[in-house]
Amino acid sequence: MRRRTLLASTALLPFGARVVSAAPPPETITPALIEAAKKEGKVSYYTAMDLSVAEPMAKTFEAKFPGIKVRVERSGAERVFQRIGMEYQSKIYNCDVANSSDAAHFLPWKRQGWLAPFVTVDIAENVAPEQRDPDGTYVNQRTHLSAIAYNTKLVKPEDAPKGFVDLLDPKYAGKMVKGHPGYSGTIMTATQQIERELGWGYFEKLAKQRVLQVQSATEPPKKIEAGERAIAVDGSDYLFWMAKERGSPIEVVHAVEGTPLISNPMAVFKAAPNPNAARLLVAWIMSPEGQQFIVDLSGQYPANKLVKAKAGRPALASIKTFREDPAAVEKQADEIKARYAKIFKV
Repeated sequence: MRRRTLLASTALLPFGARVVSAAPPPETITPALIEAAKKEGKVSYYTAMDLSVAEPMAKTFEAKFPGIKVRVERSGAERVFQRIGMEYQSKIYNCDVANSSDAAHFLPWKRQGWLAPFVTVDIAENVAPEQRDPDGTYVNQRTHLSAIAYNTKLVKPEDAPKGFVDLLDPKYAGKMVKGHPGYSGTIMTATQQIERELGWGYFEKLAKQRVLQVQSATEPPKKIEAGERAIAVDGSDYLFWMAKERGSPIEVVHAVEGTPLISNPMAVFKAAPNPNAARLLVAWIMSPEGQQFIVDLSGQYPANKLVKAKAGRPALASIKTFREDPAAVEKQADEIKARYAKIFKV
């Protein structure tokens, strides 16, 4: 489904805009909610988060609330967006909770009235206003970066790139891998930010470097960990860090120009077949316990301010990042896909 087919005449304020809130009163996890969720017995969770994190998180929730089974539906964020759009066109309502690495997805979903406002006390009190919809229809679940990384067995530290422009050096030709914005929300968001800062001319030059093109932002980390390529142009940084913690020869590079910032909102769908289990899942994920689990396992940056970033990871505030602009991504998504495919011939 093309995004422009979802655009309406009325403008929507971008993620994080400050307006008078129309959000419902904050809720807590109550015995009544847990009991209602257990009667439903299941919840579907559509996500772009790597299965190495999403599935253990689901198992932890199931252990916390016995009797509720989480069905993780993992795919690239752009594919998740297309799937939900196709399901709704066919009046098929399978999605209870969706989490995307492309924050722009939540703009048309909200505009079309597909999202159910839901705010917990944790969200209201411990998540910054710029990380949640003022009307309570979605909230940032976690934040990660789309970083450069390299295999230290294949690239010496003194020869490693320090930023995006460095990747244009002929010595890196045929040694790089990157994700695709037509599949990955992380790469879609990153492409918009890099194009805004460096222009399409940068990608035209990069394409001449014989870059291995893969789909998901989860793939470049795996390619350089396996030694199939020496340098990842982009990718979900938490997977680079997780690989490094496993002892893999990987170093993460925060580009001197700036590193793309990726928020990952989450929402309950109004037509959710399991609405109580959906609310319970979101409430738990946004609680200190749920946020701590994500941090401990993957090191992604938490949205709940009661939870600290993982020890050993650089503080988010210490990293020079590009500005995220979901409204611009929504407007430019079709153009980005088309121009990118033409430039890289994929």
